Amino acid sequence: MTSQGLGRIEDGAIAVLDTPYADAGALIEATGSLDALAAAEVVRRIPLDEATGDDAGPLLAPIRPRALWGIGMNYHSKARLTGRDAPAEPVLYLAAPSSVSGPGAGVRLPAEQTAEMDYEAEIAVVIGRTLDHAAEADAWAAVAAVTAANDMTCRDVMKRTGWPVLAKSFPGFTPLGASLLSRDRVAGPDAIGVRSWVRGEQRQDSSSADMIFPIPELLARISRYAVLHPGDVVLTGTPAGTGQDRGDFLRPGDTIRVEIDGVLPLTTRVRT
Repeated sequence: MTSQGLGRIEDGAIAVLDTPYADAGALIEATGSLDALAAAEVVRRIPLDEATGDDAGPLLAPIRPRALWGIGMNYHSKARLTGRDAPAEPVLYLAAPSSVSGPGAGVRLPAEQTAEMDYEAEIAVVIGRTLDHAAEADAWAAVAAVTAANDMTCRDVMKRTGWPVLAKSFPGFTPLGASLLSRDRVAGPDAIGVRSWVRGEQRQDSSSADMIFPIPELLARISRYAVLHPGDVVLTGTPAGTGQDRGDFLRPGDTIRVEIDGVLPLTTRVRT
């Protein structure tokens, strides 16, 4: 989403559209998908190189969820690295929606609270249709889109408090974007690549095929306990290669780049 409204990517540019929807969340809540954008009239075009990169111009977070779900330890690579068995049940949590920020955001290091600010490249799933006690076979069809997320976490806050919500809910700690990829354009729930770079060095490189709880199963499991509504976002876990794994945490001036297949790159800067 741009500061002028919704847009679609075409011919190396973002086509800003004439739509009645304030943001992608409103569109998905009203229609369950992004399909209505295909026929919308183009108002203006913004070249992609002006809207992406480390100083991502006019792009905002593509969605502002009312509910923001996350899961701990959901990649086999991460479990192997820690020497832990794969969990039998997903470790779920909610983060504050106020933590959402957009592409190119400068996220403040809360130095008074942490010395272990970390990055987590993740596939974010945007719900398009209500899921309530859903069957796993029906869950993927209820997805509207996927996007990139950087599920930033203060590891020492997590240890000190025992609460993921506190470790992950600082202002700006959930960058989302830079675009949404409609479900019908995704190769499949088990074929989504996820990668990250920090300070220009690649840190993570995996795919949803390595998930302990695949996306349809994860959504179905959550829906047994809480209703997932259109516009809700589910973060699906991070593979090995985080700062925690390397003993190398974020510091002011760092830039993190997250790539999810088919989605514009998501960059985040750490500031004081």
